[in-house]
Amino acid sequence: MKDLLIGTAEAIRDRLRAAGPAQLSRRVLGVSPGGDAQFDIDAVAEAALWKYLLANASVPLAVQTEDNHRRDTGDDPRHLLVIDPIDGTRPASAGLEMAMVSIAVAPLDKPTPTIGDVTHALLMELASGAWMYAGPETAGVEADGFAAPVPSLSATVSPRHMFWSLEFNGHPMRLMSDAYAHLVDASANTGGVFVFNSACYSISRIVTGQLDAYVDIGNRILRDRPETEPEFRRVGGGDVLHLFPYDIAAAVVLARRAGVVITDAYGEGLDETALLDLSPLNQRSCIAASTAELHAHLLDTIRW
Repeated sequence: MKDLLIGTAEAIRDRLRAAGPAQLSRRVLGVSPGGDAQFDIDAVAEAALWKYLLANASVPLAVQTEDNHRRDTGDDPRHLLVIDPIDGTRPASAGLEMAMVSIAVAPLDKPTPTIGDVTHALLMELASGAWMYAGPETAGVEADGFAAPVPSLSATVSPRHMFWSLEFNGHPMRLMSDAYAHLVDASANTGGVFVFNSACYSISRIVTGQLDAYVDIGNRILRDRPETEPEFRRVGGGDVLHLFPYDIAAAVVLARRAGVVITDAYGEGLDETALLDLSPLNQRSCIAASTAELHAHLLDTIRW
C-alpha cells in the first residue's frame, strides 16, 4: 500500500510538471461535489491519479477524490482511498510551493468509515516531492526529501511568539476578524502569520517545525451561531466550504503520529469524522499546535 500511495502521488506530480502553462492558466471549470471551485489544474491531477490507479492497483479499490464521488477500480473493493490530488489548488495554480497531494486509506469493513479508521496516510509536496507517511508498519512518521529531520516539533507555548497559519477560503472576513484579529495583532511582529489556502500544508508545517499552530474555526462559528449560515454561503458561492474529510484525513493521522495536538475548534477529537460525507454537519473546524499549552491558549483566547 505504501508503494501504491507514493506512486500515485508521484504520478500526479509528474503530470502537473509536464502540463506546463496549463497549470498557470487558472481557469475555473466548475465546482466539486462539496461546492469548492475546481480549476483546470485540478482536472489534470484527477485524470493522472485515476489513470495510475487503474494501471497499478493490484486489488480493487474504492476511491473518493475532491472532484468526484466514490468510484471503484473493480468489483468488491476492500479498501477506501480518500484523495485530495491538490490540497492547495490556488497556490499551485500560482506556481507557489504550498500545495500537497493527500491520500488516506481505510478498510471498507463497516458502512461509514471514519478518520479514526485510517490505516495509511501520505502527504507529498508538489513542488519538491518530499513526503511523509504513516502506516501500520511504522511506529511514528516516516519521511523523505526534507532538509531537516521529520518530525521536529517546536516548543512554542506563547501566542505572542507563534508562527501560525489560518484559513479564509469560504470564510467571511468580518467573522474571522472578530474572532482572532487580536491574535493576529499580537503575533504578526513577534511571531508570524500566514495564509496558505492548504490545510495539509499548514498542518504538515507543524510536523516539520516550521509552524507552531494552524487554525480553521469557520465550522465552529457556524455551529455556535446558525444565523451566520447566509454569510458563509455568500462567500462560498452558495455552499458551505469548511474542512472536508479529504482535506484533513491524512494530515490528522500524520500530525497525531508526530505528537501534534490536533482537535476540532471545541477541543474534541476528529476521529468520528465520516470519510465519505461532504455535508456541512460532517465538515470540521481545526486547531492544531505543537504543544498542549499553545493549543489550550488558542482555544481559550479566540473570541467565540
